Amino acid sequence: MRPSGVSVSHPELPFGIPNSELELTFSRSSGPGGQNVNKTATKATLRWDPLRSPSLPADVRERFVRAYGSRLTREGELVLHAQRHRDQARNAADVIGKLVDMLRAVAQPRRARKPTRPGRGAVERRLTEKKRHGQAKRQRRGPRDAD
Repeated sequence: MRPSGVSVSHPELPFGIPNSELELTFSRSSGPGGQNVNKTATKATLRWDPLRSPSLPADVRERFVRAYGSRLTREGELVLHAQRHRDQARNAADVIGKLVDMLRAVAQPRRARKPTRPGRGAVERRLTEKKRHGQAKRQRRGPRDAD
């Protein structure tokens, strides 16, 4: 089933994923819910293929695969589930929200770390602590016999 009227877009994302790329299915959910859980299909399962998605910019695709490659199937599909709520609409929104969170995490490249050197005070504290620790270890030793 194609999601009706739900595309993946967010103000923080410079791109969107159209409905045609998403496959949303519903099945019976596990957990509490009494008789309702046995007769209604409320668990939402979202399938999306990030490797073949024309909507995903190449740099974002690379970061997505690096970050979430272990969550992709052998065919390269991402499969997400949501069954927290007792109705389809809320679970569908939840699973779409999970995908948006994943895309938001990789949308912008991480800033490169600027290497820094420790300050003079930090170096002095480290050396003082090393001397104190060495002194404590020397005091634990017994007296040396000069044969």
